[in-house]
Amino acid sequence: MKIAVTAHGQDQNATVDSRFGRAAYFVVYDQTAGSWSCHDNTQNLEAAHGAGIQAAQNLIKTGAKILITGNVGPKAFKVLSTGGVKIYSIGNASPTVGEAIKLFNAGELPEIAAPNALEIKK
Repeated sequence: MKIAVTAHGQDQNATVDSRFGRAAYFVVYDQTAGSWSCHDNTQNLEAAHGAGIQAAQNLIKTGAKILITGNVGPKAFKVLSTGGVKIYSIGNASPTVGEAIKLFNAGELPEIAAPNALEIKK
């Protein structure tokens, strides 16, 4: 199973970014292969609108079935849910990507069952 984490950097030592759509990177851990990969999301950092939807579509393409992040807006939540991705929250903590994966594996992260970020209209 692949687990994606929104991140400020490109590897498991980066801190988790609490934003989903505007996170700079998705760091993906493939539990089966024991490998890490990084997927750039910087094209959405300055997007006027649609960042969450585009980020969700890109994340689904990685094959991840689990997402660890802080906040997910309603449109991104719908795309991720339709794509079969379960979402888990880091809350207000700022762990590294590796630490977040350990917390998930220990069952210590709550599942996000509904959008938990408000849409920001420009």
